[in-house]
Amino acid sequence: MRELLAALLCALLLPAHAVTVRDDLGKSVSFARPPQRIVSLLPSLSESVCALDACARLVAVDDYSNFPEAVRHLPHVGGIEDARVESIVALKPDLVLAPTSSRALPRLEALGLKVVALEPRTLADVRRVLLLLGPVLAARDGTQAWQAIEAELAQVAHSLPPAQRGARVYFEVSSAPYAASEASFIGELLARIGVRNVVPAALGPFPRLNPEFVVRADPDVVMLAEDEANAPLATRPGWQSLRAIRAGRVCRFTRAQADVLVRAGPRMAEGARLMVQCLAGGWRDGGAPR
Repeated sequence: MRELLAALLCALLLPAHAVTVRDDLGKSVSFARPPQRIVSLLPSLSESVCALDACARLVAVDDYSNFPEAVRHLPHVGGIEDARVESIVALKPDLVLAPTSSRALPRLEALGLKVVALEPRTLADVRRVLLLLGPVLAARDGTQAWQAIEAELAQVAHSLPPAQRGARVYFEVSSAPYAASEASFIGELLARIGVRNVVPAALGPFPRLNPEFVVRADPDVVMLAEDEANAPLATRPGWQSLRAIRAGRVCRFTRAQADVLVRAGPRMAEGARLMVQCLAGGWRDGGAPR
């Protein structure tokens, strides 16, 4: 009888937590209790864990995760192509969050680790990841976290000066040049704040463009996510004639700002705010939006 009472007491004290989720590879993963030792192998997933108030449970992250500040001091265990599996195993995680494109996935699973593969690429994906991880982590409600993001995003969109609504924007993610099209997460943000992307969705999310494409598009504003010291944009063939170049409507984002902008994660409203600051007159060729 004493043993039965003890078992009943334990059952009452321990919260019920039987959760099964389906990841982006269609694999079902079950949890008997909230994971306490988490390894994240994608910056947007690391940020999602923190947005759900479970940052303290991260025991390692990928080489590019750098937000919030606490994440910088964790062990870094590689990236999509070179995740250090031995180091991950040694940390004894009860959950590994990995992108679907990670080459380490088969090996991590073969070694018996519980892996959830997620790779957010769109606004809908960000919402889905938060709603999926919320019950798994049992910290902050994923729906609540998403609603807070949506509310902030709506507020940011409302702050765009009316004169800038419908402005035609070219957003360059690297100087190859690779651009963010309408189909990308960045393109979705541009649409949400009320401006137009000159790169159509038909070209794919992040197409490599011939510089002549931008000349023909002749955008009102140019946004650059790369902060390296590039040659002046006017030296690119034909670019000296662009209205954005002639008027100085160019924003070069800092590396920290670019991290916010190019990650499909819970800081999307902050990324939208950077765009609005640029469009509201914060452009400085060679400098970040004020």
